[in-house]
Amino acid sequence: MAKVILTHEVRGLGSAGDVVEVKNGYARNFLVPKGYAVNWTRGGAAQVAQLQKARDARALASVEDAQALKATLESNKVRLHSKAGVGGRLFGSIKPAAVAAAVSEAGLGEVDKRKISLPSIKTTGEYQATIHLHEGVDAQVTLQVITQR
Repeated sequence: MAKVILTHEVRGLGSAGDVVEVKNGYARNFLVPKGYAVNWTRGGAAQVAQLQKARDARALASVEDAQALKATLESNKVRLHSKAGVGGRLFGSIKPAAVAAAVSEAGLGEVDKRKISLPSIKTTGEYQATIHLHEGVDAQVTLQVITQR
């Protein structure tokens, strides 16, 4: 096992500044070369403290922003246009990137597509999606999937 310090958020592992233990090959072949992590050293403890201090400062400022964005998202419906066949069956399915783009186009704010949890959407209609905005702040968004003209 290798001990690394994450420099970016990695799904399933943690956020920037977290010290995690991963398999040697995962650290050596993926995390470190892609710049998602650095190898842990004794001097790295100071680096971890600095990263966490910066993250905490951003978190305090963004909690209010996340609450405001949550209120905006939950009070509006997001419309998604998709090609559909007979009976409203979609050609393909709705992906998180399409939801993020629709939220942005509607002028409701910017959301990260990696933070969107969707049910399987294969027909037109209304659906509920969850968008993780901040730690402890999740927005339940109503999606209207309609046929593209």
